[in-house]
This record gives sequence, C-alpha cells and structure tokens, in this order.
Amino acid sequence: MTGPRKPNPALRSERSREAILGAARDLVSELGYAKVSVEAIAARAGVGKQTIYRWWPSKGAVIFDAFLALSEQGEVIALPDTGDLEADLRTVMRATVAEFADPAFAAPIRAFNLEIIADPALTAQYRERLAAPVDEAKKERLRSAQRAGQLAADADLDLVLEVLYAPLYQRWLLGTGPLTPEYADALVEITLRAFPGGRTG
Repeated sequence: MTGPRKPNPALRSERSREAILGAARDLVSELGYAKVSVEAIAARAGVGKQTIYRWWPSKGAVIFDAFLALSEQGEVIALPDTGDLEADLRTVMRATVAEFADPAFAAPIRAFNLEIIADPALTAQYRERLAAPVDEAKKERLRSAQRAGQLAADADLDLVLEVLYAPLYQRWLLGTGPLTPEYADALVEITLRAFPGGRTG
C-alpha cells in the first residue's frame, strides 16, 4: 500500500498562475485598469499578494501577460502561408473578427484599450511587447506575398496593415456594424485591390 500522493508543485504553480491571469482580466473588465490593484487580483485568484510579486514586478506586468495569454500571442507568432495570400488573409481576418465578436474577449480588451489610449507609458509597453511582434509577423507574410508577385512590390506594409485592420477596429470600438465572416472577407478584398500584385514600382 502506497502513501498519499505528494502534490505536484509545478501543477499547483500553473493553476495559481492561470487563476491570477484570469482574475486580472475579469477585474479590468469590471473595474477598469486604473481601479485594479495587485491586492484585488490576489484576492480574486485566491492567492497571496507575494505569489503575484514572485512572478511579476507590477500590476501592469500581470495585466499584460493576462492579455497576451487571452489572445494566445505569448506563443511564437506565425501567420499561415499556403502560397495563396487571399486565402491566408481570409483565414486570419475571419478568426480575428470572431475573436472580437466574442464578449469574453471583447469586454476586457475594450477596457484595456481605453487605458492604453489614456496612458503613454502603457502605450509604449503595448507597442513593444504586443503590437510590434504581431505586426512583424504580419509583415513577414506580406513580404512572402510580395516575393510571389501577389502583393505590390512597392507597397508600404504599415499602410497595408492599416487598410486591412483599421476598419475592423473602428467598427468594433464604435459598434457601427456587425462583425461577420463576410465583413472579414470584404476587408481582404478591398486591401488586395488597393495593393495589387505585379507592380514593380
């Protein structure tokens, strides 16, 4: 007869980490970034404040990781590259539209965006830790399309991304229309029309 199984510290730590990240997202959605504290996150997650500070140096660091985990962008970022730019962009944009239409994703992200707009320091962190890596992954896919002649060789890739994504963000932020797969497809079509392949400058 064996004795009781010893608890797995790694498993317990991962459960605590997930509880902390979930609590951070929920509280930002409910209270807004400014009103959330490390103490409140700890209480909601059922852990001690020292547990949070063992892994994160500040409230902002916890909340950033919470949103990175929510959108699954803490992993290696790569866009699909089947050789068909239009099909790949449709896949990405349909997934993005579905994500933004999901209330569980949209509510905390909307609250977080308001704080990014109002806080220059938070804006800088957002650009460095989240926006820049994601945009670079998108640009790498666009460069592949340029090499294949599927996107204008002289296209400004920052502008391509703005044409593709800015209407979606506006519709989501202002609630001016439904977020549907058809809308995602339309954004892809408009973008590819604006920057047709085969141009050499």
